[in-house]
Amino acid sequence: MEQGTGEVFKVLPEGSITTPKGFMAGGLHCGLKKTTRHDLGAIICEVPAAAAGVYTLNKVQAAPIKVTKDSIAAGGTLRAVLVNSGNANACTGQQGEEDAFQMRKSFAEAAGISEHEVAVASTGVIGELLKMDRVLDGIAALPPKFGNTAAASEDFCQAILTTDLVQKMVCVSVEIDGKTVHVAGAAKGSGMIHPNMATMLGFVTTDAKVGSEALQQLLGQATDLTFNMITVDGDTSTNDMLVAMASGLAENNELTPVHPDYSAFAAAVQYVCEVLAKAIARDGEGATKLIEVQVEGAENNESARAIAKTIIGSSLVKSAVFGADANWGRIIAAAGRAGEPLNPDTVDISLGDIETLRQSKPVVFDEEAALEYLKGDTVVIRVHLHLGEGRAIGWGCDLTYDYVRINAAYRT
Repeated sequence: MEQGTGEVFKVLPEGSITTPKGFMAGGLHCGLKKTTRHDLGAIICEVPAAAAGVYTLNKVQAAPIKVTKDSIAAGGTLRAVLVNSGNANACTGQQGEEDAFQMRKSFAEAAGISEHEVAVASTGVIGELLKMDRVLDGIAALPPKFGNTAAASEDFCQAILTTDLVQKMVCVSVEIDGKTVHVAGAAKGSGMIHPNMATMLGFVTTDAKVGSEALQQLLGQATDLTFNMITVDGDTSTNDMLVAMASGLAENNELTPVHPDYSAFAAAVQYVCEVLAKAIARDGEGATKLIEVQVEGAENNESARAIAKTIIGSSLVKSAVFGADANWGRIIAAAGRAGEPLNPDTVDISLGDIETLRQSKPVVFDEEAALEYLKGDTVVIRVHLHLGEGRAIGWGCDLTYDYVRINAAYRT
């Protein structure tokens, strides 16, 4: 059992994005990638599902985002989301937009559903047109791949990966009106991670009965505390998208903010988003460590979030963690340039439980103990500002030689 915002829910280690009632998934290789790893996948619901989405705030947005916004705006419901990897279909002009809409149309025909019930997402190289003959052949071959098994879910998760090393999926259950409600999620992300809305690509499924308006509110709130609090390299993608679908087949009373179990459902959604967000940070390109920054005592929560994300995004902080160098000076310097209120005489900094700075004065600490701590695969940096009640947590990863190697030849 996990504790979240005062409510208890159950983590299902064997669960997947198809555990919520009404959902199936599948994936295959259609030839967009040079390898034989899956590069086309879909999640499909047997009934119209209440839908919500959040998208990148990058002013350069990929064609699939326009398609997905159009689909959700048509009626607030979706039956499916179609995803390809290996090509972002971004900065591809009118042809790219036509291709994205063609993907929606062709999948709708193959699945026997309405065009406006299909969302589209893409990830991969920017600026190259899709090989549409391969995509369309793949779409035609997808429906027989759909299933509600763990293997089908894994096929989908493989289909959305780019430089990711691991698949990212989580599922929980929570009691609503005496009914067992499931919330599950899958995501991809490894590089170009500095979201201003969500993750690179993320998908949440649930069998809860909840309207699209309430689902949109919940998704936005969860995103602010999870996906918007991670960074790998400070770059916001052109394709960031997080889509949630609720089948309603758990048969609970409709969830609204006045429902007595609303907070339990909100906690489950936030937990799913947090697990996926941390998995993305841990799987950052070339990363060897997950870094968690905890900020307390800020003027308010918004200020704490800005400071935490500035620290986690600092190349100097990330490099120091990679090298297991207990250089607290880089941490306080990052906090000081976040553009938020800070008293330079009242800052405390700890690496895990090892105190390195108290009231902005250096504390003598065991360098060997700090070295051993920083060699671990998870590093927690604690910063207390002693200004107010604001607090936040951010996640990121170390900056390694491999990050440069991977991105020096990403396109080629």
